[in-house]
Amino acid sequence: MYMRASQILQANALLRVPFVRMSAAALPKPNPNPEVHHTKIFIDNEWHNSESGKTFPTLNPATGKKIVDVQEGDRADVAKAIKAARRAFDFDSPWRKMDASRRGELLNKLADLMERDIVQLASLETLDNGKPFSQAVAGDLQLSIKCLRYYAGWADKNHGKVIPIEGDFFTYTRHEPVGVCGQIIPWNFPILMLAWKLGPALSMGNTVVMKPAEQTPLTALYIANLIKEAGFPKGVVNIVPGYGPTAGAAIAESMKVDKVAFTGSTDVGHKIMQAAAASNMKRITLELGGKSPNIVLADTDIDYAVKTSHFALFFNQGQCCCAGSRIFVEDKIYDEFVSKSVVEAKNRKLGDPFDINTDQGPQVDNDQMVKILELIESGKKDGATLHTGGSRAKAFNGFYVEPTVFSDVTDNMRIAKEEIFGPVQQIMRFKSMDELVDRANNSIYGLAASVFTQDIDKANYLIQRLKAGTVWVNCYDVFGAQAPFGGYKMSGLGRELGEYGLQAYTEVKTVTTKIPTKIS
Repeated sequence: MYMRASQILQANALLRVPFVRMSAAALPKPNPNPEVHHTKIFIDNEWHNSESGKTFPTLNPATGKKIVDVQEGDRADVAKAIKAARRAFDFDSPWRKMDASRRGELLNKLADLMERDIVQLASLETLDNGKPFSQAVAGDLQLSIKCLRYYAGWADKNHGKVIPIEGDFFTYTRHEPVGVCGQIIPWNFPILMLAWKLGPALSMGNTVVMKPAEQTPLTALYIANLIKEAGFPKGVVNIVPGYGPTAGAAIAESMKVDKVAFTGSTDVGHKIMQAAAASNMKRITLELGGKSPNIVLADTDIDYAVKTSHFALFFNQGQCCCAGSRIFVEDKIYDEFVSKSVVEAKNRKLGDPFDINTDQGPQVDNDQMVKILELIESGKKDGATLHTGGSRAKAFNGFYVEPTVFSDVTDNMRIAKEEIFGPVQQIMRFKSMDELVDRANNSIYGLAASVFTQDIDKANYLIQRLKAGTVWVNCYDVFGAQAPFGGYKMSGLGRELGEYGLQAYTEVKTVTTKIPTKIS
């Protein structure tokens, strides 16, 4: 029914990132000391200081040292950016008059420029975020470029329909841009989330005010300059670095923003929903937290399941909203799965994220590291068995957490319920399929799930019963710009990527014209 595990592993042996096809030999050399060219606010294709005169530092998480100070945008700067975006969206503006196919050409040009500057962008991402350079290239950059090119192709194809209603009428629909789109992106995949949001918004003819995460603003600001170089008219994309309670809140609360897209925590998602409802009932899409069940049945290829489950949790330092963080393993193979998972974790290499041999870099900042360590302590106190890790990695000056594996985890423990967002694997035991479904769905989240089995009937049984926006079977973290992504329950609203991702960035207008029965 499936390829043998050895075949899958060989096909996916690509810098430990199974969804991107790039050999180690093809990886460019990193620049461990990339120059930071842009630290200001980008409005109307120009660089501005903050209205308040304030700046904030962005840190290198591998060392804890400041990289550079960035202009701190707040409400006044967001207001300027929104004004520019509204002006660019006017009917008589170059952007609104532009042919749809030309919008696609500009998105393709931006993708070309990102590919040209891939070393600079990946190096900045590694410096500012801490993720290994190999993953920044093979994951973030490659997928971002593919995403922009995918939506470039949609620019002149998301058209309406002619509808044969009753009577002497000609009825059709128009798909029109929503307007000014506020986009608030997270720090775990700064470039990729930028592409996921810019791609469909610009493809459909909207304008954008984007706030990058305060922890990782540098790559968004670099790409701002590429947007100008690509030839986008002024005001179409505006990027305002700043903090959530000021710049982010200003976007969510504005009466002149027509739509907000946010990726981040469920707590902040609540606030954005409230602000959108209290202001102009702007459209929203939310991609929020997760606590995804990763189900391993006894009939699976256990070595493959162990390795893929390891990747599903530890990839990107565990800082993935869809991480396979609740691993349910069938009783018959539980002990073997745990012992092999411990070996995988112990073999994981922490180190300099610019080193090609590094598997795991630091967490993004001290706050994140402290949160992870606190949850690890709760797991110890609640009675889970700690096999390896469990502490800050003291060999490094930055925000490193040891790869950690817990077994004997029960559903009521905090580590089984709360999103840890770090390199902490929790392995849980199950005996029956009915018990499994209830436990897997017993979460406020519903972002993703996975099933490892050689039995197609069991796979289909679980696929239909799991309450999750994405279900992977015998794989994990396989993404494509063509496939929609989003969550059930408190994991969010709406979908990103694919044709489904266009719906949030278009308004459907119905036009009905009376057809005369006679022409004089």
